[in-house]
Amino acid sequence: MKIDDIDAFVAVMRCQSISLAAQELGLTQPAITRRVQSFEEALGVQLLDRNSKPPKPTDLGKRVHEQCNAVLREIDILCELAAVDFPPAGNIRLGLTQGIGELVALPVLAELKKNWPDVHPLMATGSGGQLMLERLERGELDAAVLFLPTGAALPKNFHGEKLLKSKLIVVGRKDEWNKRQYSLEQCNSKGWVLNPDGCGFRAGLKRTLAMKNLSLLVNLDTYSRAVQLQSIVQGMGLGLFPETFLHGNDWSDQLHRVNVINFKPVIELWLVYGKALGRLQDPAREFGKYIAHFMLKLNSSQRGAPGHD
Repeated sequence: MKIDDIDAFVAVMRCQSISLAAQELGLTQPAITRRVQSFEEALGVQLLDRNSKPPKPTDLGKRVHEQCNAVLREIDILCELAAVDFPPAGNIRLGLTQGIGELVALPVLAELKKNWPDVHPLMATGSGGQLMLERLERGELDAAVLFLPTGAALPKNFHGEKLLKSKLIVVGRKDEWNKRQYSLEQCNSKGWVLNPDGCGFRAGLKRTLAMKNLSLLVNLDTYSRAVQLQSIVQGMGLGLFPETFLHGNDWSDQLHRVNVINFKPVIELWLVYGKALGRLQDPAREFGKYIAHFMLKLNSSQRGAPGHD
C-alpha cells in the first residue's frame, strides 16, 4: 500500500472527478486510475462504483475515505516533525469568507509575502463560514479566518484563536426604515438580502426566527457585498452585516442602521487551523493577526457609515 495511491483516492473523492483529480496532482487520468486501482487491490475491496459517471464511492469507500484523511493528516504531522527546525517554507492554503476577502485580502497577502518570503500563500475566498469549516475538515485548507456565533464549537482536531468580537447590524434603505426601533417580526415581513446558505449570519438569523415560529424570508442571496448594498438601496430588503463590512461603500448616504429591539446578535472573528501545520503554524497565526489588524483599522477610520450620521 503506497501513500501516493491513498493520495490519489482522496483527490478523486475531493474533486468528485478523475480528470480534476489528475489536474490537481499534476498527473494523467490513466495514472490516477492506476493508483486508485492499486489501492483497491491492496485492500481487496472496491472503493468506487464505476458504473456511475462520474464514479461514486461505495458505502465502504466512504468509510475508507474518512480513514484515509486521518492517515494523511498523521503523515503531515510526521513530515512537519522532521522539518520543525527549518524556517517556514512552501505552500499554505488559506481561506477567507467572501466579505472579509473583499476588504482585506490584498493587503494581507502583501504582508505575508513581505514577512514570510519563502511561504507561498494560496488564498481561497467566495464562500461562507460554514463552508470554510467544511473545507478545513476535508483537508482542502490549512487555515481560515471566519466569523462564528458566540460559543460555537470548532471541528474536531482543529485549533482556534479568537481575533475580535463584533455586533451584527441590520441595514435598510434610509427613507424606508427611519423609525427609532422595529421588531424582528416587522423586519422579516419585508424580507432580506443575505449571503447564500452556509453563512453563519444567515444561519443565526434563521434560528432566531424559528424560535418565534417564523420562516426566514430571503428576497435575494449573493456573496457580493456591493450587490447586497445596492439591492438594499433599491428596496429589495434588509441586510445583516458586521459594521466593518460597511466600510468604503458608495451608498452610505442612502443606508440606515435599523434598531431591532429583539435582535442583538454578537459574532466572533476566529482563526481556525489544523494541528498538523508544523513550521507553517507561525505564518498561519500571523495571517489571523494581520486580518484582525486591518479589520480594526477599518473600524477606527470608518466615516459616514449607516447609523453614524
